[in-house]
Amino acid sequence: MENKDKDLKPHNDLKSKMSYARLLLQFLKGSKLLFILSVLFSALSSLCEMLNPQIIRAAIDNAIGGKPSTFPDWVNAIVEEAGGFAYLGENLWIMALAVVAVAAVRIIAEFTTSLSNTAASEILVKNMRDSLFSHIERLPYSWHMENHTGDIIQRCTTDVDTIRTFVAEQLTSVFRISIYLVLSLYFMFSMDTKLALVAALPLPFMLFYSVYFRKDMAAGFRVCDETEGKVSAAVQENLTGVRVVRAFGGEAYERKRFEELNEHYTGLWVQQGKRMGKFFSSQDVFSGIQMLLVTVFGAVFAVRGEMPAGEYIAFMLYNAMLSFPIRRLGRMLSAMSKAGVSLERIAYIMDSQEEDLTSGAKTDMSGDIKFENVSFGYEADRDILCCVDIEIKGGSTLGILGGTGSGKSTLMLLLNKMYPLEEGRGKISIGGTDIRDVRSDFLRQNIAMVLQEPYLFSRSIADNIGIARPGISREQIEFAARDACLDSSVEGFAEGYETFVGERGVTLSGGQKQRAAIARALTQEAPIMIFDDSLSAVDNETDAKIRAALAKRFGKATIIIISHRITTLSKADKVVVLDEGRVIEEGHPDELKSAGGIYQQIYEIQLGVEVADA
Repeated sequence: MENKDKDLKPHNDLKSKMSYARLLLQFLKGSKLLFILSVLFSALSSLCEMLNPQIIRAAIDNAIGGKPSTFPDWVNAIVEEAGGFAYLGENLWIMALAVVAVAAVRIIAEFTTSLSNTAASEILVKNMRDSLFSHIERLPYSWHMENHTGDIIQRCTTDVDTIRTFVAEQLTSVFRISIYLVLSLYFMFSMDTKLALVAALPLPFMLFYSVYFRKDMAAGFRVCDETEGKVSAAVQENLTGVRVVRAFGGEAYERKRFEELNEHYTGLWVQQGKRMGKFFSSQDVFSGIQMLLVTVFGAVFAVRGEMPAGEYIAFMLYNAMLSFPIRRLGRMLSAMSKAGVSLERIAYIMDSQEEDLTSGAKTDMSGDIKFENVSFGYEADRDILCCVDIEIKGGSTLGILGGTGSGKSTLMLLLNKMYPLEEGRGKISIGGTDIRDVRSDFLRQNIAMVLQEPYLFSRSIADNIGIARPGISREQIEFAARDACLDSSVEGFAEGYETFVGERGVTLSGGQKQRAAIARALTQEAPIMIFDDSLSAVDNETDAKIRAALAKRFGKATIIIISHRITTLSKADKVVVLDEGRVIEEGHPDELKSAGGIYQQIYEIQLGVEVADA
């Protein structure tokens, strides 16, 4: 199936942006107050930084130079309380102490900002990870089949970290930049209107240029992130299938394939780096021209006596502070573009519709199972199943035989509601109740399913067997392992049931993994049991023992066995044969082996092999 990621388009409409904003607010739950605290102390730090040039200006022009004060009345009142500018000129240590005091307050504010910001960002990341994991766990089986695992992991790691970095470092900087911008311009205009106009003249052009360039950067970041998802998917796929790669000597081919993909990914980032380099260098040129103009015109005004020396020094300090938000704005817009792409990619996951597990009723799961005129296809123009009619009596055993791609596993996925059966495409019922009307969680709790490819977690054998039934006792685990003919293998391990099986059960053989998966299903003690070609890796003797244990232990359960092995199906009450999604044969195994159909052909081939081997 194709990955939906390639169809993912940017959403720039207002509705989508509001949706992303609401999603971000949802993630900020529990950290908003900390971020607000961080913003407030960041503002205090910026305010303290703005005070120092005024203290320096007052020291040079008023305390030392003796010039009349041009400060507001409330400032002059504070100075008079301290003894006046003449007294401060004789005791400059007081003004130096004021600089130290302001610096101390700023240090405390910076420390508090950093502390609260760090705590808030960690809470944000935790909320994002928890929300994503919980949501992904509840997404439909079909969604997971349409999206690469590596790409999902990349969205849940790299994209989450990108948003954390933006919120913690950039979003809070917006307020600091605003304070720098507003207060710098305020103090500059209060000191000299003409020079302030010179300083402010390039700002609109720089702002327009930044906003214009942001769209181009956002498109580049989107392509880079999507390609990184493909690289992550390739790595995940190769690490998972490393034994297959080694077995077929495919290292060189896979390495070349990965290097080509990685080279393409690197090239995209090089192109993006060029875009960002042009943008940042242009911003620096604009900023440099602005500083040059202020320096030249300010020097001219000072030489003419139109601006006092202290005021000129203070003005230059404020202009340097003004250049910081201008430069920072460009980098912030770049980070905003990248964070916007990451938020969009995470929103794709969070906006995906969760499966409704609790709607519907409970029903008698021991009743007859009926497939009535069922048709289904993974793609709109191609059916895997066509007009399938099968009836399975409650408590009986059904065997399903068919070639690869005939729809055997698809039937079981439909029965378990892994894929929804659309209206008008037939009906599947249990005990007379359409499974569309049955609660999905209840249905799956009462259907024990051993998949065609058994999956074991990186845990102990006991944990893997008991995972389907929380709180299960060790005795019940060992009992299930015994019925699955796994006990003898486990006893041969040094740590027994506590043996760690490794990623995807890599330390176990194919037959041992299948038997562990069967034991896991047996712990459910479900009224319906499905074995999807899950005995293919065990020998005939073990196969017979497992089937005998099933018959003894679950005599009243409805059992469905999918297999290519005739001996596995020989004890079934009924066997259906599928071919290209249609039922072409149906009946008791003893009848079918002489009916002249596919079942008889396979029976004679396998019987001939068994005779020859004997």
